[in-house]
Amino acid sequence: MPPSSPSLRDRIIGCWLGKAVGGTLGQTFEGLEGPLDADFYYPVPTTMVPNDDLDLQVLYACIMDEMPQPRVDSLALAAAWDDHVAFPWNEYGVGQRNYAEGIRPPFTGSYDNWFTCGEGAAIRTELWACLAAGDPDLAAAYAHADACFDHDGDGILAAQFLARLQSLAFVESDPDTLLDTALAGIPADSAIHRVVQDTRAWLAETGDWQEVQRRIVAAYGNSDFTDVRPNTGFVVLGWLAGADFSERICITNNCGLDCDSTTASIGALLGILDPDGIPERWLAPIGRDLVLNAEVTGIDPPATLELFTDLVLDLRDRLEGSSPVQLGTGFDPAAHEIEVGLAWYNTSFGKWEIRDHTELPPVGGTLPQGLEWAPGRLPGTWVRWNREDFADRVLFVKYQIDCAGRRDLRLMVNSTEHYRVWWDGMPLYAAQGSQFQFPAPHMPPVGQYLDFTVDTDRHELVVAFKRPPAGRSTAEWVTALVERPSYQWIPNALRAHSEPPVD
Repeated sequence: MPPSSPSLRDRIIGCWLGKAVGGTLGQTFEGLEGPLDADFYYPVPTTMVPNDDLDLQVLYACIMDEMPQPRVDSLALAAAWDDHVAFPWNEYGVGQRNYAEGIRPPFTGSYDNWFTCGEGAAIRTELWACLAAGDPDLAAAYAHADACFDHDGDGILAAQFLARLQSLAFVESDPDTLLDTALAGIPADSAIHRVVQDTRAWLAETGDWQEVQRRIVAAYGNSDFTDVRPNTGFVVLGWLAGADFSERICITNNCGLDCDSTTASIGALLGILDPDGIPERWLAPIGRDLVLNAEVTGIDPPATLELFTDLVLDLRDRLEGSSPVQLGTGFDPAAHEIEVGLAWYNTSFGKWEIRDHTELPPVGGTLPQGLEWAPGRLPGTWVRWNREDFADRVLFVKYQIDCAGRRDLRLMVNSTEHYRVWWDGMPLYAAQGSQFQFPAPHMPPVGQYLDFTVDTDRHELVVAFKRPPAGRSTAEWVTALVERPSYQWIPNALRAHSEPPVD
């Protein structure tokens, strides 16, 4: 940058201020379908609203600061989650569960994880960009060491793309140059590469951000509002379609979906590019105090964004551009399979006394007698079973449960198919299928879970799944047992038959 451009410290402060502005704006609208029409905070805050987007980066900085020689180490970052974080959400909860079950990065993110493409790592990239300002390859390597804790595939690539983009923004300002150089490190056949290029082309063609938003949702949207593919498109769209800070963050926010994440990401990018371009009307309500969520514990965070910036600058000097610590290898998914009992059943020769219109036992009905159980293995809590592999019309799956001292429970069985649930041989609840979406135990689809209390640890869970209809090739389900009120997964809860594996 020219000598008259903002200093490194000013740009880093601008990054955190833009991040806080965007995260505070977006939280009200998180999860909503766009387009929206917000033009300012609602409600107008009196302080920065805490956001996991920033919380986790503060945690990482504090953990590295305590090291005699700071390093970006995926194992150290994973341990920080285990020691200091109580967020149960989506990929966060899965990564923490896998870590507690003895799995280590990068497999905590890739194994048994429906949320590999969530926004959770894409929102943690600014720290890596600041520590590797002007060095996009190093920033992307840092982002990978972090993202593999709870992501895989496009979930990691989105984090690497944003880290590259933000790192380059310290030394370059032209949007086309920034995007082209950031994309140069991302596989051209990935969805992240495609959505960025599609967004650029569609905006050039139409000049209408709402039309581009619709096209992004049509091409990349799905039942997960936190998916990085459409949300990364919204970050790029707001940046290119808007004329200034206010218009850009509002466009990104008003695209909908994971608004607090995308708007925080675009706010941070704009703050790096032009720290003086954030209007005072956005800054005055949130102040400069650093406010964290109560779920991040056991650290002594800096009191203000300025002090956090000083911490990051000190870490940058101490890291001296060192590469991240290499990841481990040798993970065997088969060692973490879940042993179950399997039985097949057919009610087609019975009457309404033993079945309802789903062909399953009636709601509240007893567990059928005479089931012939055979030993089986499931790949994890997330299962996809081909219709052609159903040996009969109904599949019964028997899990052995260990509550590990937890007494207040939530059981979620989220499935594409109709199902019935028995607990210790007694009917527990039933659900209609076709609502398999966003299988997160802290906010499961309506009717796909039950809260209850137990007195002992060991139990037997049986779930009956109807064979998928002819038009659907695969039955899919996630079975989760979590404790209340934290909604954290109970490690190895479905493996009471034996000692859990440790890698």
